[in-house]
Amino acid sequence: MENHVFGSVEERTFQYQDSLPPLPVPPLEESLSKYCDSVKPFLNEDEYKTTCRIVKDFGNGVGKELHQKLLERARTRKNWLEDWWLSAAYLDVRMPSQINVNFGGSAPYLEHYWPPKIGTQLERGSLATWYTLKFWELIRSEKLPVHKARTSPLDMSQFQKLFNTCKVPGVTTDTLSNHFKTESEGRCPTHLIVMCRGRIFTFEAVLDDQILSPPEILRQFSYIQNICRSARDGLGLSALTTEERTRWARSREHLISLDPKNLSHLERIQSSLFVVSIDEDCPHGSPEDYSQITKLALAGDPTVRWGDKSYNFILWHNGVVGSNCDHAPFDAMVIVALTDYNDQQLIASEGRWKGSSFVRELPNPEELVFTVDQRIINDIALAKAQYHTQASDLQVANYAFTSFGKSLVKKKKLHPDTFVQLSLQLAFYKLHGRPGCCYETATTRMFYHGRTETMRPCTMEAVNWCRSMLDPASTHAQRQELMLKAFAKHNKMMNECQLGKGFDRHLLGLLLIAKEQGLAVPELYNDPAFTKSGGGGNFALSTSLTGYTSVTGAVVPMIHDGYGFFYRIRDNRIVIACTAWKSSPETDAEKLCRTVFQNFHDMLQLTVSARL
Repeated sequence: MENHVFGSVEERTFQYQDSLPPLPVPPLEESLSKYCDSVKPFLNEDEYKTTCRIVKDFGNGVGKELHQKLLERARTRKNWLEDWWLSAAYLDVRMPSQINVNFGGSAPYLEHYWPPKIGTQLERGSLATWYTLKFWELIRSEKLPVHKARTSPLDMSQFQKLFNTCKVPGVTTDTLSNHFKTESEGRCPTHLIVMCRGRIFTFEAVLDDQILSPPEILRQFSYIQNICRSARDGLGLSALTTEERTRWARSREHLISLDPKNLSHLERIQSSLFVVSIDEDCPHGSPEDYSQITKLALAGDPTVRWGDKSYNFILWHNGVVGSNCDHAPFDAMVIVALTDYNDQQLIASEGRWKGSSFVRELPNPEELVFTVDQRIINDIALAKAQYHTQASDLQVANYAFTSFGKSLVKKKKLHPDTFVQLSLQLAFYKLHGRPGCCYETATTRMFYHGRTETMRPCTMEAVNWCRSMLDPASTHAQRQELMLKAFAKHNKMMNECQLGKGFDRHLLGLLLIAKEQGLAVPELYNDPAFTKSGGGGNFALSTSLTGYTSVTGAVVPMIHDGYGFFYRIRDNRIVIACTAWKSSPETDAEKLCRTVFQNFHDMLQLTVSARL
């Protein structure tokens, strides 16, 4: 789906929400059959027989009871998964979320009107901030067009959490604080948070019901930057948001106990439209290319971003911009839509503000000064040290393959997304000598409050094709036939997942029902096959297509010896953002990227004289 954005008068952004169908519960037999199929690449014959027995016993026993209870739950909710998913995937997770869960990326603007140029940081940042505020205005006035799959409307509820949203740490589980309102719902907070050199400021982005113009935003940014450059750096309190969640929650509780103003400041940050990060302490100098930008978006200066905020907009010294987003409120397509909108506006304006340079009389930005004690100072220092250790371990390779793109792949009657996924399967097999259990995002937005389903690209069809590509005795025709079978299987599975017929979320629901009932964890989930095939968040490849726009992003790997693999597909190029941990003896993001690119050429050769 292309996320092209313009003002809509025929349809209102959220008008179809109540008429969207409820998220279905797939038949138990179908889900268990698909699960057995998915574990096959990772087991020998005896292991597979054992797993099939475990699955059969589950289906005939406790699984049947759990499924009935899940159906009962689904009868009283339009989305039986929604609350569970938010908690299990995000809010209950205790590991630090800023690097491990958040996603980040670069804006595509450096490809045209905004190449890196020292001294353009605030000017460009002001214009891009203004575009972002105009996007907020589109959502607030419900003029953002409804996304559709052909003619069917998709769920748009995630767009209500892009702005004025923040995760709040709790000792055992976090919560989401959302203050966004559409115009018909009432007033909405209109202040921005700006962070610079470890200090935190705020100002109103709307004056007399009118969004500040780029020159007015520039005036506020300049005021903040001048203050920060003329004084000592701040405490960098926001580094606490990089901590393990329970430790951050306890630090936050202590911070609030020191001074009532501290709670007021925290609530001001939480309710703000979004955070603007004026990054002046880039450890490697200003980023120049996609790999550097994506690395710093994911794991840059923790003292100028609020890791729990739904959207941190980052401005580097050379005018390059990026973002870092908490994953709990929404999936990547929301930020892709925003950035794509900004990109189109930037191209239309040729990268310059062409309106009035007049600046109204504005109140100066207010600094949020927290009362702290030695414990908080120590907590900040520890958080920074831990964060920088993990950040220095992250490897990012973000490159463009420019020999061909979507146009040629579609001309060969192949699905572009499947083309990339199978190339990745082959690359993993070549580098690691085994199949790579893989998570690919499938959207379930056809349904009410739908988010994602797990699509598993490592099929037996894909593995058989990979083996043929590495077998010198295999002929061109054999490889060709096996590749087309792998394509067909992948396309069928992706379509089923998008129609609510995947199995991973179903299995998660059955497990959570068992836990709620106080039952023992069923054997299916303790079977080694469950983890080997990626279950429980153990996928070696964590992947997602960010779409057919110019916007890309990245996440870190799910496991230590794994990869994060995000990609975007254009008519004439395929851009990949791959991550790995340097401390892993097994993985190398650069090598995986190079191998994927080589596989693109090899796969194209296989289409010659193919029966397409």
